[in-house]
This record gives sequence, C-alpha cells and structure tokens, in this order.
Amino acid sequence: MALAPVLHSEWIKIRTLRSLVGALLAMVVSTALFSALAGLDAEGPDFEPLFSTFFGVSFGQIAAIAFGATALSSEFQGGALRLSLAAVPRRGRWFTAKAVAVGAPVLAVGLATGCVSLAVGKAVLGSRTNGLTWSEELRGVLGCGLYLTLMALLAAGLAALLRSGVATLSVLVPFLLIVSFMIGGVSGTAADLLPDKAGQVILHQTSDGMLGPWSGLAVTAVWAGAALLGGAWSLERRDA
Repeated sequence: MALAPVLHSEWIKIRTLRSLVGALLAMVVSTALFSALAGLDAEGPDFEPLFSTFFGVSFGQIAAIAFGATALSSEFQGGALRLSLAAVPRRGRWFTAKAVAVGAPVLAVGLATGCVSLAVGKAVLGSRTNGLTWSEELRGVLGCGLYLTLMALLAAGLAALLRSGVATLSVLVPFLLIVSFMIGGVSGTAADLLPDKAGQVILHQTSDGMLGPWSGLAVTAVWAGAALLGGAWSLERRDA
C-alpha cells in the first residue's frame, strides 16, 4: 500500500478519538491561559516580554505530549496494531505515516496556539511588549508550533518504544514539571541540552546558555528523532 492511503487511514483514527481532539484543544487553552496569568505577574529585573508572552507553552506542552503518547499507545490496545499491520505489512511505512499523522495536526494547532498566545500576552502585558520586534514575535509563533510538534513526536516515539501511554507520561511529565524545573536556572552546562530547555530557547529574546534559538530547537529535534528511531526499532523487532 502506498504512503498516501496509509496516512489517510491514520488521520481518520486520530480525528475520531475524542481524547486526541480534546488534547489539541487543551494545548491552545492551557497555553493561552497560563500566558495570560504570567503576564499579570510579570515584573522584576528578569522580566522578558517575549518569554512572558509565550510562558504558557511550558504547560501546553503537557497536552502535546499527551496527544503524541495517546495516539501511539492506542495501537497497543485491543489488538489494534495487529489489524493495522495486517493492512500495512511494511512496518516502517506504517510508522512513518503514524508519525506524520501525529506531527501534522500538532504543528497546525501549535502555530495557531502561538498566534493566540501572542495576542493574549500582548493584550495582558500592554506597553511592556513595545520593545518586541516583528521578527521576534514571528520567531516566537513559529518556535511555539515547532516546539510543541517536536515534544509530541518525542512522546510518540517513546510510547512506541515502551508500548504504553501511561509509562510514557509517567516518564515525561514528572521530568518536565520537576527535574527540568529544578535545574531550569542552570545555564552553560549539560542542562542546556535537555529537550525542553533547549527547545524553549527560541521563546527567549536572548540566551545565556550554549545554544541559540534555532540550535536549541535542533537539539530538541535530535531528541525527538532518537525517540522515533527507538520506536521504529521496537516495532520492527517485537511482535504486534
């Protein structure tokens, strides 16, 4: 079977699962809400208008991760994977279609999320965003969409490797909310290479660490790619 019909069938699976549609909606709402809340309390010498505008991405990424993990882990329930592979025996082709079906809607919604977050953040911050340039705002919107997409693909790859959405969320969510948060202020060390810390550099006007906006996003892409390769390897080596 060619890739196009496989991709179409995987897209039908995703759009008919209410939990996945809900995760996409939660990504927009949570990002905008927490960006607004951050804007209400944005003061002090460390205030940075660009990151304050997109602060909610730190919470919206949880919904993106849930989307990626659920989309993959649903295949390991009730024999769904066996049916999928019976229709598409070439596992690599099926997994590629699945990854695209996960990444495409997150990218589209992520870009919309970036636009909403920018509008909300600027409305709440008011004149405090006057120093932002249009190129920084555009970078923030693009960075928001790309970062959320990469985090969803990271979760999807890990879910394929672990064959469990619960296990994937149990690994990623505490890591993002606890471990990464605790070392978030450490710059210029290996902590800069963590997937979330590296990727979110693109949401800052300046960076004190070893990575720039696009190189940081590239590091997150490497993490996501490694997870997808691990998931593909697991799919090829293990029984459905």
